[in-house]
This record gives sequence, C-alpha cells and structure tokens, in this order.
Amino acid sequence: MKLINKVFTGVAMTAMAAGAAQASTLEDVKAAGELKCVVTTGLAGFAAPNADGKWEGFDVDFCRAVAAAVLGDGDKVKFVPSTGKTRFTLLNSGEGDILFRNTTETLSRDVDLKLTFLPVNYYDGQGFMVPTALGVTSASELDGASVCIQTGTTTELNLADYFRSNGISYEPVPIETNEEAYTNYVAGRCDVYTTDASGLAATRAKFEDPNAHMVLPEIISKEPLGGAVRHGDDQWADIGKWVVNALISAEEMGITSANVGELSAAPTNNPGINRVLGTEGEMGAMLGLDAGWAARAIAQGGNYGEIFDRNIGPNTPLGIARGLNAQWKDGGILYAAPIR
Repeated sequence: MKLINKVFTGVAMTAMAAGAAQASTLEDVKAAGELKCVVTTGLAGFAAPNADGKWEGFDVDFCRAVAAAVLGDGDKVKFVPSTGKTRFTLLNSGEGDILFRNTTETLSRDVDLKLTFLPVNYYDGQGFMVPTALGVTSASELDGASVCIQTGTTTELNLADYFRSNGISYEPVPIETNEEAYTNYVAGRCDVYTTDASGLAATRAKFEDPNAHMVLPEIISKEPLGGAVRHGDDQWADIGKWVVNALISAEEMGITSANVGELSAAPTNNPGINRVLGTEGEMGAMLGLDAGWAARAIAQGGNYGEIFDRNIGPNTPLGIARGLNAQWKDGGILYAAPIR
C-alpha cells in the first residue's frame, strides 16, 4: 500500500511540475502589456510598414484583433518581422507569441515543428508571374526557365513537383524575402517568380506598369493560410482560434465596426449575435477573458469582410476578389465554427 501511495504521489508531483513549467502565454502577454506577433518582412496588403512606420495589412489586422481581445487595445502589438526560414524559430523560441504570416498549414509543420494552427483565414494557391515580353501564356511553356523561389516555404516542393510531373526543367534562384524576389525579378535574374497567388498580386501591384507582367492561369497547389501558436498552451490556442472565428462570424451576422457598439449595448433578439458580443452566455469566461473580447476586436478593426476589403479587396491596388474567401452563403468556403 505504501509503495502504491509513493508511486501515485510521484506521478502526481511529476504532473504538477509539468503543469507549473508550462508558462501561460496569456499571463505573459498581459504582464508584458503587448502582443508579440510574427509577421513577414514586408508584403503589400498583408503586412508592411507604411510611410510613417506603422504596420498595416490583412495579417496585421488579425494581430491587432487578438491584442484588442486580450489587452483591450489593438495598438499594443510588437511586430516581429520574419523570413520563410526564421518565422517558426522566432515563434517557438518565445520571441513571438503568435504568428500571422501568410503561412500554409501542413502536417509536418503541425506535428514535427509543433505548431497549433488557427482557423484558415485565407484560402490561396501557388501560381507563376512572368513578364508579358517573355511571350508565354502557360506554366507548361516554362521549360528551362530561371525561377525566383523563396526558401523555407511550401512553394519550393510544389515547384519541384510541378516541373517533375510535367517533364520540364528549371533553374532555381533562391531568395529569402519578397523584397529580394522583387529585386531579382526586376533585374532579370529570374524569368519567373512563383509564390502564393496573393503574394504575386501584391508584388505585381508594386510595378510602375503592372500590365507589363502577367500571372499565368495555373494554380498548382492548395495553400490554406492562417495563424499559428506553439504547441502546449491550449488556452492561448483557443483564444487565437476564437478571435478568428469571431471576425468571420461577425461578417456573416452583419456585425460591423460601425454597429458593434449599438449591438453590444443590450441583448438583441438574435442569440447568435448576443453570444459573439458577450451580452449572453459566458463565452469570454471560458477563454479566460472578459465578456467584451470579441466586441473589442470587431470595433477596433472590423469584421473579416472589412479587413479583406480594406487591405486586399477589389478597390485596393491588389484588386483581389473574394473568390474562395467569400462567406459560405455567398459561394465561397469561408465558414466559422459557431460561438455557442
């Protein structure tokens, strides 16, 4: 009996020690008074500093939404620029609390790199951009082309698979950042630039004459892009997950930055809206937050549709249509798990 008690006590103490050793990211963020968000080094429309040095973009707004939910202020974010190679190291080392950086969810990143991915916030696919002067209209005509390709990304393997399966060859020109790709492509060091179609749109928008460059019709991969956090802190992963879901749900329900204050003032006759905005239920408490977490995220940056339209939509230089990223009721596949 004594032996059993000793074994039980040892197991319990080991479990308690493991729990104590696991830091709470929520507590760390609150103590620091800022959210460290890993972003790209610069991609127009998604994450880049403006002329005044303030970070702007689609991914940036998701960082700010989490900060608004947790800290009450979407400006309490420290942006941590990263390349394709450094992004996961920065997150897993603790130099970042969360990552929003046009990053594709894959099995190896989830399991081997020990990342917990948040809901997909942008459905993308890899494409090719070429100068119109090159005279090609299809990726199948790129045999022997030199291709600028970002290292440390899913695009490397996708590119190799595509050319191999089509029996054509290419010369890789390795680059680490989108800016480096732009410089090399403009200088003619590569015939082709390949990355996610959204990244191609961002790069093409920077050219003095965008019409001198074309994105070829082929999309050669599935790239479900979204945020990520480290394995081992389920509460923090839940917070990131449900902030994203809240922004998507808000658009579906018609909650905007303009009307969220009025809708939050008192319960409405729509229980779904009430649960999102914290006037009904205990959703905030379940996450370790207050009742107004989602209302703040929406008020300070808008719902998913507002974020999309402001940064990358049809009326921006990128001119990206909603497409797959339209709400499920509007012909897209954007679909949030219910907050209930």
